Amino acid sequence: MQVSELPLLAERALIYEVLVNPKPGLVDPVSAGAHRDMDVFTFVDSATALRPYFEQVAKIGAAYPETDLRGLFHAIRPVGVQAEKTMFAATAGINTHKGAIFSLGVLVAATAWTMQQDAVLTVNRIIRAVQAMLAGLTANDFAGVQEKSPAELTAGEREYLKYGFTGIRGEAEAGFPAVTEWALPFLRTQAAGDRNTRLLDTFMVIVAHTRDSNVIKRAGTADIIPWVHDQTAAYFQLGGAQTVAGRQFLTDLNATFIDRNLSLGGSADLLILTIYLALVFDWLPFQEEDQT
Repeated sequence: MQVSELPLLAERALIYEVLVNPKPGLVDPVSAGAHRDMDVFTFVDSATALRPYFEQVAKIGAAYPETDLRGLFHAIRPVGVQAEKTMFAATAGINTHKGAIFSLGVLVAATAWTMQQDAVLTVNRIIRAVQAMLAGLTANDFAGVQEKSPAELTAGEREYLKYGFTGIRGEAEAGFPAVTEWALPFLRTQAAGDRNTRLLDTFMVIVAHTRDSNVIKRAGTADIIPWVHDQTAAYFQLGGAQTVAGRQFLTDLNATFIDRNLSLGGSADLLILTIYLALVFDWLPFQEEDQT
């Protein structure tokens, strides 16, 4: 594995995520889900437009000479701001990957930096680099948020003030535990099924172990989360995507999410990170079942 390979893996992760279906309320090749302003082609346009961004952050990470990695995050953050403009230009103003620009950009930079150290590349070493990069992020980003007017608040800031949830910032600063403690270990145990089946079940594992900020925003209340978790439990009780009953349950749940205008966008971003790391370590092999 070379640093120069990381941007393509990041791009593939973005594309793989949108291909997985059906993810409740989310865009896939069959449906736009609860997102009436975009489709699968919008996501592909965005993913391909962002490759130069991942090339930049990989180069910055590989060349970063210090051991205090907070400076590495400060170095890539303005590059991410520019990448958002690139995304909006590619999608005619539609937000497809703003969350992934932050989280996957951090992960690519951390991977590139770790690869330049004199040690074997492991998930744990990459995640330690992520944690070092983002130390103090939530405290810094939410400092003074109480003084903002309601019109100035982002959705994440509103959830922080109302519920104390730190969202993707907190998840990232903690080293993406939903990915490293749940999604990746689960994915690595999945020997059967095609990649769509394995990634669907992995996605639902993520949903089961997070409070998705996007679904809270759309529902208007965090009270939606216990219901979402109940749905994931019922899905796995039916055998998940490996069974006809599980697949039908997920199809019906997708229809419910669309009817209620709900979307699991935060969980989708974490699936992207899971796929990226699985590609880095070759943990997402093709199976013969992919042909059926």
